[in-house]
Amino acid sequence: MKKPVLIGIALLASQAAWAQANTVSPPGRLLASNCFQCHGTNGRAVGGFERLAGESSKEIAGELKEMKAKTGEGGIMRIHALGYTDAQIKAIGDYFATQTSR
Repeated sequence: MKKPVLIGIALLASQAAWAQANTVSPPGRLLASNCFQCHGTNGRAVGGFERLAGESSKEIAGELKEMKAKTGEGGIMRIHALGYTDAQIKAIGDYFATQTSR
């Protein structure tokens, strides 16, 4: 290969690396991604699970806090809720509230 081609390839690679490193996920998305398996990508559920996209942040956070506070048997949602701080629960609720239901 000629030198200009190698320089061009190196430049493109560095631009791609910069773009990837400077891409920021919306706040709460990484935490909320744990919910995607059942509640659908970005909260757009299919097949019997509750849709979270577009729901009130306060409602989602309230439900998670209720699940977290339950004693005894609470199922998988209680186990998930126990893993989050109140601030993280708020971030999850805020994220889903910003998503469209379509």
